[in-house]
Amino acid sequence: MQNTLLKEYRQQGRANSTTRSLAYERLRRAIQKSIEAGALEPGHSLPSERDLAKLLSLSRVTVRKAIAGLVDEGVLTQRHGAGTFVAARIVKSFSKLTSFTDDLRARGLKPRSVFFEKSIGEVTPDEAMALNLSPGAKVIRLHRLRYAGDEPLAIERTTIPQDLVADPDMVEDSLYEALDKTHGRPTRALQRLRAIAFDADQAKLLGLPLGSPGLFIERRAFLASGRVVEFTRSFYRGDAYDFVAELQSDTD
Repeated sequence: MQNTLLKEYRQQGRANSTTRSLAYERLRRAIQKSIEAGALEPGHSLPSERDLAKLLSLSRVTVRKAIAGLVDEGVLTQRHGAGTFVAARIVKSFSKLTSFTDDLRARGLKPRSVFFEKSIGEVTPDEAMALNLSPGAKVIRLHRLRYAGDEPLAIERTTIPQDLVADPDMVEDSLYEALDKTHGRPTRALQRLRAIAFDADQAKLLGLPLGSPGLFIERRAFLASGRVVEFTRSFYRGDAYDFVAELQSDTD
């Protein structure tokens, strides 16, 4: 593992030699790449700050700053007196707009989807309100079960305007990657979250006991122009996800 980190850190130095990227940024990318490559798996511990600093000829301050950034993003976790570990649960930040695929790849997990529906139809009143569409407009509907490898993690129902993604088959694993090829991915989103208990159908799909705790998230995502591009309702496993948000006071 240490050899992999050293190799990735040197690679990041060569790749970014012309941009004068800071050492802590190169180390963050090296750790991230090692996780994505599977050299660092969920639950595995990182070498200590002292050992990383010695291995990479860096100051402990630099190492600490790189690790702190990945802890803030939920990629790493720290346990007092035990060290730093690759997050076993998926920690999703409410302050950063990312896709399901982005979140899993960042943790070295393989995202995939099983589709129950890929269709084109006329917008419903609820969808029209959420997407700011006129009655009669055409939309694409996606209903799928989202996996990390062989582990089901979430059930999703997504509606998008058809004029933004003409063919539902353009969406393979990631909607945002499909949007990158057309009108670009969203730049902001509004989300609502509430705790739920999975019903019989949901529990069966996710391989959980009836009544297991889950999280329901409704997302409306917007392009840079302000147009609504996505209306998604997702059901996430409560035993696999932690959702975090940074809060700031209005007072000094």
